[in-house]
Amino acid sequence: MGINLQKGQKIDLTKGGTGLKSIMVGLGWDEAPLQEQGGGLFGRFRSRPQNQTIDCDASAILLNANGKLIGTDADSCCIYFGNLRHWSGSIIHQGDNLTGAGDGDDEQIFVDLPKVPEEIHKIVFVVNIYDANVKGQHFGLIQNAFIRLVNTQNQQEICRFNLSENYDGMTGLVVGELYRYNGEWKFNAIGQPVRDASRLQSLLNMYN
Repeated sequence: MGINLQKGQKIDLTKGGTGLKSIMVGLGWDEAPLQEQGGGLFGRFRSRPQNQTIDCDASAILLNANGKLIGTDADSCCIYFGNLRHWSGSIIHQGDNLTGAGDGDDEQIFVDLPKVPEEIHKIVFVVNIYDANVKGQHFGLIQNAFIRLVNTQNQQEICRFNLSENYDGMTGLVVGELYRYNGEWKFNAIGQPVRDASRLQSLLNMYN
């Protein structure tokens, strides 16, 4: 059983010779049940169209020692559904899940810690709702969101962070980050909501 983290909590991953090398970062979420709201003259209405799915995208943003993007375009500084593999082979996205249906991880990103290039000091994991502004969607329509780290060598869960706050009106989340500290890797549970993140570029702009 891994550690259940609270918002803002940090843990050591490699300090003390743990031997940890490769990890799987799993991100998951579910669409909340349709809720009827309001009333009045025209009766009750639902919070979203019944046949409209919510497409959440998980991405990994790569930052340098100054906390800035390591490149000038998305493919050089981000691993996402349009760029699944870092050139070094150290960070690999397993692909896009368009609905979030089913139990367990909805999207997975593998990180081979010893292979991560020295210029990458921080890997920030984010989730945004694609086309949220067009569809009128937000994270208030999502439940059971989490991020978890798994040791791929023994398949043991290292830690989990459940995002349980009210994210009404928010279309993106900065979920957590892997970062280097004194030559070791640590993880920080963040859970920061972002209002305007219908496109990945909006999240990248936070680190320009």
